[in-house]
Amino acid sequence: MGSYVLKQAEMGQLSAAMDLINEGKQYLKEQGSDQWQTGYPDETDIREDILRGRGYFVTEEERLLAYLCVDFEGESAYAQIKGRWLTGDSPYGVIHRLAIGKSSRGKGLSSAVFLLAEELCRSRGVGSIRVDTDEKNQIMRHILEKNGFVLCGTIWFAGGDKLAFEKILHKPAHVVHSDV
Repeated sequence: MGSYVLKQAEMGQLSAAMDLINEGKQYLKEQGSDQWQTGYPDETDIREDILRGRGYFVTEEERLLAYLCVDFEGESAYAQIKGRWLTGDSPYGVIHRLAIGKSSRGKGLSSAVFLLAEELCRSRGVGSIRVDTDEKNQIMRHILEKNGFVLCGTIWFAGGDKLAFEKILHKPAHVVHSDV
């Protein structure tokens, strides 16, 4: 693993973020996934991430390798899970809109991205991270499972059912279910 750094995105980097998002959309399309093929996420979503301080880049020597949203305000769609979250209604971080640049794929960067996001969540005193993905996105499902995320059920998000995953970072005061 290289020397990767998580840096908050700035508005002047919107175009670079969109380049990564568009590369991610193309990659999903090539993999036969319909996730991200209906316009979401678009420039408005990414602009909002940056304005609200939740847009981040993973960098190596100032090169922008990946973009993601790490949100600590909760996700309303997660309130209606068909299944059960590991940590119930405890505070959590959410990762949305993860896109790894074409030139950085296949190098283990996804695991580094999740480790950096975990560090950010811990620094905010958050006990878990939640992520959702399309059922057909086998690559992301594998990455999530490889990085210790547990499938908790399904949620409705961005126009369809998504698989909902959670990873406990440290044991919160109130845990519904945990295998750790």
